[in-house]
Amino acid sequence: MPKFSTYDGTELAYHVRGEGEPLVCLAGGPMRASAYLGDLGGLTAHRRLVLLDPRGAGESAEPADPGTYRADRQVDDVEALRTHLGLERLDLLGHSAGATLAVLYAAAHPERLTSLTLVTGGTRPAGIEATAEDRREAADLRKDEPWYAESRPALDEMLAGRDIDEVWDLVLPFMYGRWDATARAHAASDDDQTNFAAADAFYADGALGDTAATRAALTAVTAPVLVLAGEYDAGPRPARAAELAALFPHGRLAVQHGAGHYPWVDDPAAFARTVAAFLTPPPDFGTGAGGRTR
Repeated sequence: MPKFSTYDGTELAYHVRGEGEPLVCLAGGPMRASAYLGDLGGLTAHRRLVLLDPRGAGESAEPADPGTYRADRQVDDVEALRTHLGLERLDLLGHSAGATLAVLYAAAHPERLTSLTLVTGGTRPAGIEATAEDRREAADLRKDEPWYAESRPALDEMLAGRDIDEVWDLVLPFMYGRWDATARAHAASDDDQTNFAAADAFYADGALGDTAATRAALTAVTAPVLVLAGEYDAGPRPARAAELAALFPHGRLAVQHGAGHYPWVDDPAAFARTVAAFLTPPPDFGTGAGGRTR
């Protein structure tokens, strides 16, 4: 498996799947190994996925300085990977907390993007927060599910301040569009793939930067941006995702029907079709603002 040394000498690993033009993929969690992304619903049929294991997770080494787990400090890891891959510009995809990192990278290096895909996340650096009402609204959409009667009280307790670890197993079904065997297996891999100590540091005070400065910086992103939300997802709800998309000069929103926080798990074909179509520019797309030429 390929590895490279990032800005502080930490050795980071990445996994390559598929053929074609590279699509650099940032995992969420935060601080979860990229294995849970799989092949992103078969997106490997269209692009070569470069799946980065965050520092301290998966096959990547732990840094000497735990402070570098902060989201803002990991922006330089993405830039180091771009340089290592020899790309002048890159197609970048981030999921959940990985989308947060992708937004911070876009704000810092807008000229390095060919495209940006933000999957069920990325709103927080722009000051767009999921609220308790958002979570209740999303939960109400699932009231006909067989697990709802047991899971809804647990969600309400969590929103009222109960320790999330005490109720998480009951809340998990809300994260998926279909709580079937595939979703259960996907959810079960979380504990072994996540560096929970590092996850606490990812969102340390100040790690998301200055909201106003980030929002202003995103107006300089001339590359096309896809913000993909799940119909049932609470973080962010589609309306919040639309707010994020509107910050980019060439931002667009896609809402995947019947999907939760992991849309490629809920409907692999729909997810891959949407992202692949976005990543394939029409013949007359051009090479000016928002163009796709490397």
